[in-house]
Amino acid sequence: MMMPGTSELLIILGVAVLLFGPSKLPKLGAAIGESIRNFRRGVRPDESDADKDSQPKQIPVKKNDDPQDAV
Repeated sequence: MMMPGTSELLIILGVAVLLFGPSKLPKLGAAIGESIRNFRRGVRPDESDADKDSQPKQIPVKKNDDPQDAV
């Protein structure tokens, strides 16, 4: 796949400035970067998730010490 050259990148940047305005570009870049990080985090298996699945959940059991309730 061919990478865009300097002139193509300048044209893309100019179109982005025209579409979104210079004040919104940093917010847009941060949102795109966060989305990519979240996507990678979701695709990559996490070690802590594997540990959680391998250990069974412990459910607390309430003991009934009162014999009248056991009717």
